[in-house]
Amino acid sequence: MNIKKHIPNLITLLNLFCGCIALVFVSKDQFEMAFFFVCLGIFLDFFDGFFARLFKVSGPLGLQLDSLADMVTSGVVPGFVMFKMMSSSSAAMSEGYLQFFPYLGFIITLGSCFRLAKFNIDTRQTDSFIGLPTPANALFILSLRLVLDYYSADSLMVFEILTEKWVLLVVTLLSAYILNAEIPLFSLKIKKFSFKDNALQIIFLLLSLMLLVFFQYLGIPLLIIFYVLLSVVTNKWLKK
Repeated sequence: MNIKKHIPNLITLLNLFCGCIALVFVSKDQFEMAFFFVCLGIFLDFFDGFFARLFKVSGPLGLQLDSLADMVTSGVVPGFVMFKMMSSSSAAMSEGYLQFFPYLGFIITLGSCFRLAKFNIDTRQTDSFIGLPTPANALFILSLRLVLDYYSADSLMVFEILTEKWVLLVVTLLSAYILNAEIPLFSLKIKKFSFKDNALQIIFLLLSLMLLVFFQYLGIPLLIIFYVLLSVVTNKWLKK
């Protein structure tokens, strides 16, 4: 029995396990713990592919398992978090059609599902991404809820923005769109030990570290927005 060939799939299943735990914490409104387990799942998601390549055991089973695990950790969890945020914003609107409003948060889950299915058959995304990867989108959505917890006491504007149901709906729709948009995003992989060949990646990583140090949870959504905008600007500059 070749144990090595099962290690990547075991790591993928641990990613799925983290996603399931995160869902339990979201249901209990313990969003910081949910964020931790999503981060752990994303960390494991990186290493399942690493070990699959290391042991030369990549295959269609691992590809399908990876997407199914990501569907929970980076698809269902952020949709559930947005559902929770919308439920809080619509607490005083329990009658009529608005009682169903929070369920629109699961549009994020639908967009994530479509994104993952498309990724599996898209041969253009071997070295870079087209559309925002689901893990990055999950971190974006969960970090918004943590921003609400940690910054709303100091800023009424933050509280009003992140508890306004129509703002949350716009964020949800933009999230589902950017996941599947035909926007090439530069790869963060460093393949050659040369500053010239990796200047964009190195500069981005240094700026990312500064954002996280100075802004903490708020730095995460700012970082992801910056990543998308920088990719758009870079693509236009390369076309000239």
